[in-house]
Amino acid sequence: MPSLTLPECPRYISPPATKEELEFANLTVIDLSKVHSPEGRQELYPKLRDALRTQGFVYAINHGYTQAQRDRIFDIANAFFTLVPPDEMKTYTGNIEKDGYYYGYKGRQIWKLDEENRVFDQIEQYGLHRNVTKLPHPQAVRPFLPELDAFSRHNHFKVLHPILRLIALSLELPEEALVEKHSFDGEGETAIRFMKYYMRSKEEEEKSKNVWLKGHTDFGSVSILWSQPVGGLQIQAPDGGWKWVRHIDNALVINTGDMLGFLTGGYYKPTIHRVVQPPEDQHEYERLGTFYFSLSDDNVRLLPCVESPVLQRVGIERQCPDEDAPLSEVWRKARTTTYGVVDLQKGMERDVEEEVVEGIVVKHYN
Repeated sequence: MPSLTLPECPRYISPPATKEELEFANLTVIDLSKVHSPEGRQELYPKLRDALRTQGFVYAINHGYTQAQRDRIFDIANAFFTLVPPDEMKTYTGNIEKDGYYYGYKGRQIWKLDEENRVFDQIEQYGLHRNVTKLPHPQAVRPFLPELDAFSRHNHFKVLHPILRLIALSLELPEEALVEKHSFDGEGETAIRFMKYYMRSKEEEEKSKNVWLKGHTDFGSVSILWSQPVGGLQIQAPDGGWKWVRHIDNALVINTGDMLGFLTGGYYKPTIHRVVQPPEDQHEYERLGTFYFSLSDDNVRLLPCVESPVLQRVGIERQCPDEDAPLSEVWRKARTTTYGVVDLQKGMERDVEEEVVEGIVVKHYN
């Protein structure tokens, strides 16, 4: 992708990876170059299935973007926070509570991290619909829209759809069964999101116990994170403890969300994860993240795929009666508009807070 003909963009220099001795999760690596043949998919789907059902996260490599292409996307991601004047950022700030999606800017100090001590997040973000020309964008980043369009389509067709085909195979469903629920041109809010975590004061760190984003599940189907070196992402282990996710150059970190849990009757549970203060040798760095968050199409009712022979054998876990299952659009809006802003109630489990969304209990983990 990078060439002399591309619009100029300031380079984003990635910080060095941590050298701290941390308890890292031992995540499975999926080689996406193998998805292009039936034999390769047959080899991969059991590996993906076992990893997602035990840890909820996998790495994906050989996904089709070079390291240079990946670096260029991070240059562009950073431009949204460095090239756009503050006044123009305000013009393109989204109304999350009204609209029910994360498009445009979200400023800092919006999400509650510690209600008692009044600690809020220090995360700035910008979201783009997968059709990057659907909504207007700040002037300084408009030259990059062709590259972002290519990036969006790459995530959707070269990463998301192959992963969904492997999941369908693991359920003994037709390969396109889940792909058909995640179209690119249909009505839905699958999106690119850039997030920048800024350093916090020592007092804020102490009050929130170094938590930058509470333990949670993503509300979509499959989340794609482009690995970056500043640590902070942790996943919850089966024993309730937290393990760090290690950075791998030009790898993707993929996890499951609520919607996939609904569609697979609990066979693939949404992954519990959080973000904490980076390791000590990275305390002085801002943390830049690039994501592709996939959601099923708005008109998809979040019902289990009861035709799956696998689900028929192992049983289906329902979070609500089938007649009460929400549409994808309804679940998205409900989860988006309440996240980080409603008062949570203490749950029955230790260090767990809860809210009720569309009659379903959603948990947040401290």
